[in-house]
Amino acid sequence: MQFMKQKINKGEIMKKILTIQDISCVGQCSLTVALPIISAMGIETAIIPSAVLSTHTGGFSGYTFRDLTEDLPLISNHWQKEQITFDGIYTGYIGSTKQIEYIKDIIDAFKQNNLVVVVDPAMADHGKLYYGFDDEFVGKMRTLIEKADYIVPNITEACFLTNTPYFEEYTKEDIEKLLIKLSELGPNHVVLTGISFDANKLGAAMYDKTTNEFKYYFNERVPLLFHGTGDIFASSFFGAIINGLDMYEASKVAVDFTLEAIKHTIDDANEHWYGVHFEKADINYTGAFTVINQMFAKDIPEEFVYVNEPTRKNLAEGLPLNFFVNRGENYKEIIRK
Repeated sequence: MQFMKQKINKGEIMKKILTIQDISCVGQCSLTVALPIISAMGIETAIIPSAVLSTHTGGFSGYTFRDLTEDLPLISNHWQKEQITFDGIYTGYIGSTKQIEYIKDIIDAFKQNNLVVVVDPAMADHGKLYYGFDDEFVGKMRTLIEKADYIVPNITEACFLTNTPYFEEYTKEDIEKLLIKLSELGPNHVVLTGISFDANKLGAAMYDKTTNEFKYYFNERVPLLFHGTGDIFASSFFGAIINGLDMYEASKVAVDFTLEAIKHTIDDANEHWYGVHFEKADINYTGAFTVINQMFAKDIPEEFVYVNEPTRKNLAEGLPLNFFVNRGENYKEIIRK
């Protein structure tokens, strides 16, 4: 997995974020997904592990579990003393209501005008809460969502959060009502994942409360279920938001990249049932990360330029950068002009 190579080390270029969730040492989910994906998107990625598990809990038995709840405030306090700051905070799987309270304190401690908060309320799927979660946890999750700029629930999580009876069949009107209810919990931007109005398509529904606008994006549906795809979606979505994309373009990136990761796992599904091969996903396929590279190309200092090998000679011959940006080229590295 290679998004792009950076050849400059300037603070104003490299964004820095914090993600808080568990580490499953085997099983492609949570931090073992978020850290490599967000880092590969050109973003410095700090972590606070909420727990360490030998494997994830979806299909493995006898796994070990070490709770790190009481480490959360200690890590935060140390960082505050060191005057460490972040451009964004992304939360995933959280193990307890006490952890939610600590995470709310962390968000408040590092809150600044440009801090972007994305919450993935990873607590339920297929109409049921995950093992160990209850109505009290759902209520506490609502208080965390109040602090979010963006949330990325699936339909089950959205129904629990809004006290809506779970449904498997739905209309566009049902989805848009649910999106509005979610926005009323606090966030201005809501992305509902796993949406389908066509048996062959799967994607995301979006609502921007500031403009009262709904949008949808769909791609091919693969008729198989894999662990960790929600974490891949949330991680790539967050990275895209931090890199300056809007909600629709970030959702497009996340849908497309998740699909590519799934496609690279289909032939290995029996052996690799516990996750997907996101490391093999081809980021040069049409539409996915071209837009990220374009956004970077707009923001880099004037003395630098993005190129890829086919365009290096043409740039040297004097063709303007905009020529390549407008053609949708994928820029792989930054060089001095």
